[in-house]
Amino acid sequence: MNLPLNNIVLIGMMGTGKSTVGALLAAETGLTLVDLDQRIVQEAGRTIPDIFAAEGEAYFRELESALLRGTLQERGIVLATGGGAVLREENRLVMREGGLVVALQATAEEIIARVGEDPGRPLLAGGAKERVITLLEERKDAYAFAHLTIDTSGKSAEQVSAEILTHYRGS
Repeated sequence: MNLPLNNIVLIGMMGTGKSTVGALLAAETGLTLVDLDQRIVQEAGRTIPDIFAAEGEAYFRELESALLRGTLQERGIVLATGGGAVLREENRLVMREGGLVVALQATAEEIIARVGEDPGRPLLAGGAKERVITLLEERKDAYAFAHLTIDTSGKSAEQVSAEILTHYRGS
């Protein structure tokens, strides 16, 4: 695999381990961890639930796309994206050109156990279990563009990180 940049891009539903695995990957490789949702919060000067409440999801997705493009101009990063960043074709293209894209997956039960009824996750409003199942179904094809897919269910973050590193170092 000939990657144009030495970045690792983590995609997947909320609760699949992107931030935790990303931190381990950054520590192991010396790359810089970038959490796209944190960049959005910094740029907007407010929380993601506040952005959703005031401006709506469409505005949030525009901001997310703009920051994704800018972030993937950087080199030497592990990028933990938000779960919905893959919804736009343009974002998928930018990610795929920006480094090794790794899709982290987990069962609905595992995701729910990890995130619960977190009020900081506006897409879970109205019942976490039902929303997770619906989102998994709606997004299942959106993650298919990844270079590598790993099911994180029942695995430690260290196991997932080691699996990614094997592919990254061989790319």
